[in-house]
Amino acid sequence: MLDRIQASLPSLSAAERRVAELVLQDPQRFSLLPVSALAEQARVSKPTVVRFCRSLGYKGLIDFKLKLAGTLNDGVPYIHRSVDECDAVPELALKVIDNTMAALLAYRKTLAGAALEQAVQAMHRAHQNGRRIDCYGVGNSGIVAQDAQHKLFRLGIHTLSHCDGHLQVMSAALLGPTDVALIISNSGRTRDLLDAAQIARQRGATTVSITASASPLAEHTDIHLAADHSERFEQDIPMTSRLIHLLIIDILATSLALRIGSARLQPMLMDIKAQLHAKRYH
Repeated sequence: MLDRIQASLPSLSAAERRVAELVLQDPQRFSLLPVSALAEQARVSKPTVVRFCRSLGYKGLIDFKLKLAGTLNDGVPYIHRSVDECDAVPELALKVIDNTMAALLAYRKTLAGAALEQAVQAMHRAHQNGRRIDCYGVGNSGIVAQDAQHKLFRLGIHTLSHCDGHLQVMSAALLGPTDVALIISNSGRTRDLLDAAQIARQRGATTVSITASASPLAEHTDIHLAADHSERFEQDIPMTSRLIHLLIIDILATSLALRIGSARLQPMLMDIKAQLHAKRYH
């Protein structure tokens, strides 16, 4: 319901948009306040509050509040709460935690299991054939690509991460059938990544994207792992979006490790741990 309200903002009048923003700011509080208080806080008339509810397809304010309360109590007690300049650090910390938990629970509800299965199969096939899984990302997503490479190489997979556009294109040009290009992007609109995806597909590699739905990158890759969230690409510093991307990487790496099997991985991982043991102070 909150996603629906967010998506409807451009089609609402200026007054109705203020009511919508009031809902999104604190849905729990909105569901408890009387119409007079809501109208005062949104700087609109009482009929405008009711008109807003009807614009979204509800019978009126009471119907809207009942549905809103049901949404908030539907196993997701954590709601999006915007931080404020006057927030004390403890209060701000709670809001950041709540935003993160809300984003992760929202991803859990919309998880695309079939796409994840396809991605794991493609990556496992690459590993079985001694092929490569190269990870691409720029900026903040480049850090996630490095994390993906770090997790995959410990499983004995031939993998590299590239954050530079030129290196991504060069890497993509060297890929072939049964290779995998794992491409991570918050917006899905970065030109370098789109170029690399196109080249990788032309070379016969399987392209897997972790990005927003309906983005250009999602439409130009073989397998799309949707990572949708409420952050605005142009304005917000990536926070919850980065955590969703990292979560998807963890799911892929864990699933891949189980496909490879403990009999093969366990001795190798134990050897890695033994070598790292000498690097620590005792």
